[in-house]
Amino acid sequence: MPPGLDFDKKREVAVGDGDRVRFRFRDVAVQPGKPVSLKKDFDPDFTGGYDDKAGALAQVAANVERLSAMQEILYAQDVYSLLIIFQAMDAAGKDGAIRHVMSGVNPQGCQVTSFKAPSADDLDHCYLGRAQKALPGRGMIGIFNRSYYEEVLVVRVHPELLKKQKLPPKSLDKDIWKRRFKEINDFEKYLRQNGTIVVKFFLNVSKKEQKRRFLSRIDEPEKNWKFSVADAEERRYWDDYQKAFEDMLENTSTEWAPWFVIPADNKWFARLAISEAISAVLERLDLKMPVVGDDRKKELSRIREALCAEKD
Repeated sequence: MPPGLDFDKKREVAVGDGDRVRFRFRDVAVQPGKPVSLKKDFDPDFTGGYDDKAGALAQVAANVERLSAMQEILYAQDVYSLLIIFQAMDAAGKDGAIRHVMSGVNPQGCQVTSFKAPSADDLDHCYLGRAQKALPGRGMIGIFNRSYYEEVLVVRVHPELLKKQKLPPKSLDKDIWKRRFKEINDFEKYLRQNGTIVVKFFLNVSKKEQKRRFLSRIDEPEKNWKFSVADAEERRYWDDYQKAFEDMLENTSTEWAPWFVIPADNKWFARLAISEAISAVLERLDLKMPVVGDDRKKELSRIREALCAEKD
């Protein structure tokens, strides 16, 4: 199994003009097996004591270049794939994070899948079915904008949705969420053992900041298209979602598929943290360009001679 991240490792990030910010994975990582309290353990406004927005965004740009270079090697090596999962409350900044952090990645080596409400066909299969169909192939980066984790979040907050899933009646008992956590952990371990590296980000936005972003979408005409009445309706279930997220994080952050709780009230810091984490994951894979053997070198040499011998 490829190496995991050392949650206690300090990672120093160069930002700005000679300034430095100490970025530690343990500040945003969910320790496997430990209880999670979003209110006590993770501050949505956390920036690591750093306030140079321009410097942080410059570092994001540098990380984008690093990601682009490593993605090329990932694609050429054709051994591993990377699955990046984003979960969050509405207006937490998932779309913007995906757009900015992955802006330098070759589109041919990356695919984004947005998980909306399941279709009738989806409901005729197990809840992991549509995720399996969207998994990245070797050498590829796959991004899930929401994911199968909706099945322990929105479905848990709205039990009426669970009743529509055509499940055997005996499976609808009090242990269903424990079973789903185990099923998800086993699924992600299986992926990891077969070369798909799973990294998961929960964008932790505060209720106050979500309100500000909702009002911005309403008050600014060019942002009206972003606002959905359903988003406002879901805000009424804020506390229920927070409890569901805590249970999810506590039960599904593992050595082979860790959760990172990204402070999302400041988009610039969220993008810095995300780009650093993805870069670190790829760096730990020890990616290398394929080695060309002697027979291949001879073949290329013959082709070169033939090309040079052609008359223009």
